[in-house]
Amino acid sequence: MFSTHNFVRHLSTQINGVLSGIKVLDLTRILAGPFCTMLLGDLGAEVIKIEKPGVGDDTRRWGPPFITKDLSCYYVSTNRNKKSVAIDLKKPRGRQLLLDLAKNSDILIENYIPGKLTELGIDYDNVKQVNPKIIYASITGFGSSGPYAQRAGIDFIANSIGGLNAITGPEDGDPCRPGIAIADLTTGLYTKGAILSALIHREKTGKGCKIDTNLLSSQVSILSTVASNYLNAGLIPRRRGTAHESIVPYQAFKCKDSKYVTIGAINEPMFQKLCQLIDLPEVSTDPKFASNAKRVENRVLLIGLIQERIQTKELTEWLKVFDNSGFSYGPINDIDDVFRNEQVVHNKCVIDLVTTDGTEIKSLSPAVQYDSENSDILRQQFIAPPLLGEHTREVLKSILNYKDTEIQNLINQKVIQ
Repeated sequence: MFSTHNFVRHLSTQINGVLSGIKVLDLTRILAGPFCTMLLGDLGAEVIKIEKPGVGDDTRRWGPPFITKDLSCYYVSTNRNKKSVAIDLKKPRGRQLLLDLAKNSDILIENYIPGKLTELGIDYDNVKQVNPKIIYASITGFGSSGPYAQRAGIDFIANSIGGLNAITGPEDGDPCRPGIAIADLTTGLYTKGAILSALIHREKTGKGCKIDTNLLSSQVSILSTVASNYLNAGLIPRRRGTAHESIVPYQAFKCKDSKYVTIGAINEPMFQKLCQLIDLPEVSTDPKFASNAKRVENRVLLIGLIQERIQTKELTEWLKVFDNSGFSYGPINDIDDVFRNEQVVHNKCVIDLVTTDGTEIKSLSPAVQYDSENSDILRQQFIAPPLLGEHTREVLKSILNYKDTEIQNLINQKVIQ
């Protein structure tokens, strides 16, 4: 298993990623869990994705759009650097296979409704009997206990209960769902961080542990300043479109060509510079706008004056005016503009992958970069998302030392695919 000596060696010299040698048993599907395990895979962990034979992760069928009839764009977004093993966990032999794999793994991650894996005998208490050092992470919608524990948890509902939808949308409009699954992705990031912390803890103590994360707590935790305003000042926020509750001006403005530029003048020098560039000298000296507190108080008047001026030029004209200005600004890009943006291209935010059947896939790259002397923290070669059951034989042979005849018997019994 994963010793302190090996952990130090992996951190310092391993060329296949800092988590090379770490086995992750991935019993998750949809988004939060697969996003977490993909990030671990990016760091070199061997991620074994357990899927239902003939069906697989639900998101394989979540489309259109599809890349092929068996690969949805949704699925490939969070499943690179994984091996797919198809096991029927409803069959006793399938559950025993899972326990055998857990015995040889460092981490198990699951996102079943609380109690479901207890019924199957593969919950934490059962798994730690075969592997006391296992790090067992459970992702739920609302928590492993409490009044909502048995509810099916999805991002949109967690965002609704957790307050995000209430503060998202036009000022006088309906609540809105954010354009991406914030609670899911945040929970995936929290779970990754918790697992890495647990790995370090295990190296210090020799102990495995149980980790619980959930969408609702993740969502509430990132209410951040909004929560602080309420908890400490009793302020209940309202929807403000692109505007900020506590900073003015900090929002999008419509240009002459109906495109939008976002402006964030977060301090006095930036505000003065903005007034200079858009030719509003009288605004820069007006006592009503002399501080951010005053600008918040007189928000409607100030935003009206700025909007009137921004409306006189097209977006491209304003971008030239603001270039190298020293304050924060940028266009509201459509997605096609995003991936043509010069900085996005420079940051190499997209990587090209090819599946084993030759299908070409584009994937978002990891958001973190390391200096050239430590570039081996990430794995050196990323692998395209797997086909369903693509690695079942390989994993049973390499980890459990199964022979071809044993594997064929399990296929005949429809335990595996």
